[in-house]
Amino acid sequence: MTGSDLRPDAGTVMVVDDEPMVVGAIQGFLELETDHRVLPFTSPHAALERLREDAVHTIVADLMMPELDGVEFLARAREVRPEATRILLTGYADKENAIRAINEAGLYQYLEKPWDNDALAFAIRNAVERSLLFRALDERMRDLEAAHEELTGLRERWIHAFL
Repeated sequence: MTGSDLRPDAGTVMVVDDEPMVVGAIQGFLELETDHRVLPFTSPHAALERLREDAVHTIVADLMMPELDGVEFLARAREVRPEATRILLTGYADKENAIRAINEAGLYQYLEKPWDNDALAFAIRNAVERSLLFRALDERMRDLEAAHEELTGLRERWIHAFL
């Protein structure tokens, strides 16, 4: 499947983990089982650079990475792409990191390693849909604001023309 074969609403998923086997496993699974475009990264810094260039619907990141921990990475990713839905994947599940991730990175989902493929696919599908819905809502809000400005202008011209 190539990028041009994807449905326009299939969504782009960025996967960031310092372990190439984890990135490869998730990428392979998503490419086989979904229509999502997958952007794989083993470096959070390289992933942040790519986020500046490419729209992403969902970001899946590992918690424990040597360059930058997953919470800090997702918090920075949130600054670059606030509309992207963020998922944290970790082998070290603890309440403190979950709360930190929710507060600092606006986390959508927290999944434990080893992950269940069905649960991962479900979380990513919902995350992509969430991102698409937010983008559609944002577009509608901009359309409404433009229509409001146009109506206000028409009203002002009408008032000046007839009063």
